[in-house]
Amino acid sequence: MFFIDTSRNGKPVYDPIVNQSLDNYLVNDLRLPGHGLIMYVNQPAVIIGVNQNAYAEVNMPYLKQKGIKLVRRTSGGGAVYHDYGNIIFENIVIDDDAHFGDFKYFAQPIIAALHDMGAVDAQMRGRNDMVIGNSKFSGMTMFKVGQSYAAGGTLMFDLDMDVASKVLTPEADKLASKGVKSVHSRVTNVKPYLDVQYQQMDIEAFKRALLLRLFKVDALDQIKTYHLNDHDWSVIDDRLKGKYDTDEWNYGQNPGFDYYVSKHYDIGTVSFNYSLSADQRISDIKIYGDFITGGDIGVIEQALRGTQLTREALVKALDLADLTANLGAITPETLADLLLEKTPTRTN
Repeated sequence: MFFIDTSRNGKPVYDPIVNQSLDNYLVNDLRLPGHGLIMYVNQPAVIIGVNQNAYAEVNMPYLKQKGIKLVRRTSGGGAVYHDYGNIIFENIVIDDDAHFGDFKYFAQPIIAALHDMGAVDAQMRGRNDMVIGNSKFSGMTMFKVGQSYAAGGTLMFDLDMDVASKVLTPEADKLASKGVKSVHSRVTNVKPYLDVQYQQMDIEAFKRALLLRLFKVDALDQIKTYHLNDHDWSVIDDRLKGKYDTDEWNYGQNPGFDYYVSKHYDIGTVSFNYSLSADQRISDIKIYGDFITGGDIGVIEQALRGTQLTREALVKALDLADLTANLGAITPETLADLLLEKTPTRTN
C-alpha cells in the first residue's frame, strides 16, 4: 500500500466538492498501479450517496441557513455530515477486484490503529459500519469501474453532533431498523475513547498519527507517496466544471411524482417515487436509496415503466431486470410488495 498526497501547493484541500471528485479521477484517469490510500478533511458539508434523494434526506432550510455545502459522491451509501472534526479515508485499488465488497478488509487496519491509540472497543458491525458500543463512528462505501474501485469512509474524531443531528433527516424506517430514535443517538466521536495524548490533538495531528499506524512507520517521510502534481490538478479542475460543481449533480432534480414508498432492507434503504397512468400503469419512476451497487438502477426503472401495478406484473418486470446485478440481494417479490404500498408522495 502507498499514500496519495492530495494537498495542493503544500496545503490541505478542504473543499468537499473538490475532495469528493478525487476518487473518480484516481480510479478512472490516473490509475496508479496497486493499492493507494488518500485521507483528507472537509469543511462543513453534507455528503449524499449517488442514488439518494437530497430532498428526503437533508434539512434544506437549515443547510442553507448555516452555509453548509451539499455534495453528491459518485458511490452509494447514505447521507453523512462532515466538518473539521471528521476524517475521510479512501482506498484506491487498480486492476484487482478481489476484495471489492469486503468492507471488513478495509476497516480492519483502521480498527487496529484505533485500538493502538486507546479505543480498544472499536469494532466492525453490520454491512459497513465501525462502532463503539451501540454507536457508529464510521460508515463505509465503495464504487467500482471494471476491475478497479475506491473503498473508504468517514472517521468521526470531533464532529459537531448537534449540527449533524439537525441537518440530516433520515427516514424513520431506517432508524427503526437499527433500533434507535435519532441520528444523534446512533453516532459517536472516537476522541473520548482515545488515550489522553490523542484527545489533545487537532484533526490534522490526529490524521498524521493515524497514518503512521496504518503504514507502520515512525515518520511520514518513510511512507511511499505519490504527490498530486500540477497536471493532475488541471485535469481535476476541468472535470469539476459543468458536473460535480453544479446544483444539477449535487442537489439532483426532485421529480415530485405522485407516490413515494420506502423501506429499509439488508442491502440498505430502497425508495420508489412514481406516477401512474389512468389505467394504473407506472408512467414515470425514480429509484432512490443508500444501497451500494456496481450495476445500473436505470435498468430497473426502465423495466418498470409501463408495467401494470399488480403484484404479478411487477414481479415479472423486476425478474427481468437482474436485481442482483443492478441493485443487490433482494427479490422481485419484496420490491413488488413495496411498490404496492402506494402512499402519497412526501418529496414535493
